[in-house]
Amino acid sequence: MASPAPALSFDRSFLPQTGEPVAVAEGITRVTAPNASAYTFTGTNSFLLGHERLAVVDPGPDDPVHMAALVRAIAGRPVDCIIVTHTHRDHSALAARLAQALDAPLWFGGRHRLSRPLRRFERNPIRRSCDWDLVPDRTLVDAEAISAGDLAVTVHTTPGHCANHLAFAIGSTLLSGDHVMGWNSTLVSVPDGSMADYFASLDKVIALPCRQYLPAHGGPIADGPAYATALRAHRQMRNEQVIAAVRAGANSVPAIVAVIYPDQPLPVRLAARMTITAHVEYLESLGQLKVSRGPFGTRVAI
Repeated sequence: MASPAPALSFDRSFLPQTGEPVAVAEGITRVTAPNASAYTFTGTNSFLLGHERLAVVDPGPDDPVHMAALVRAIAGRPVDCIIVTHTHRDHSALAARLAQALDAPLWFGGRHRLSRPLRRFERNPIRRSCDWDLVPDRTLVDAEAISAGDLAVTVHTTPGHCANHLAFAIGSTLLSGDHVMGWNSTLVSVPDGSMADYFASLDKVIALPCRQYLPAHGGPIADGPAYATALRAHRQMRNEQVIAAVRAGANSVPAIVAVIYPDQPLPVRLAARMTITAHVEYLESLGQLKVSRGPFGTRVAI
């Protein structure tokens, strides 16, 4: 019999030391941007990889204070490339300007794209948060071995949060971007993201020989595979709650959210609505829910 998944426990005790370079692993330095919010927690973590030669991962928001902090931390060392885990603007908005200033190419998983085409009457609720115009100088692909600064890095495609999301393995450490974060569960908003892809990418990173995860928001996760396993169980529990809510009479996403999150503040409910929509779509693909869509909304049934 398989052992039960560990209980999911979020860690919000992280002290970011915003703007200061913090060594977090051998050859990896974190500089946290001053863009704290309900969706970014204490701000976006940019990472410098390397010793004598560097790569920058997730430059973050287009903020002159953060750019100055990165330049100070780089301290005149050559930068071989600017890498982006994915093209949401809290990670990528500074990328083009920093690349030009450092004369470094942009590497990431291709231009921003939806996980599936828009349906009739549908809009992407996070379209303004997406960096549609950013173009890579090099498109990174799954299982590719790259030199980032003077470190050896393996690229892992991890779609789910969005279609072009990447994670990066450096020895036993995984830069997990927004795919796995210790402070909260990840927003999956269709059609920008995909819950089916998210589950598959969780299985993928759990199987990797990486222990410590360094997310793009919040602090390090000491036992990444155990935490990701708990996160997967949490998502499966949400699937079960969605089905139970529909069986009890909830026939729309807002009604399901009201059942599952009755006492949460508005920002939490807005994020929950996006993720519950992704759960509903996933359960529909498995044949566990029936969904009808029209110009006046979506109806859900068993």
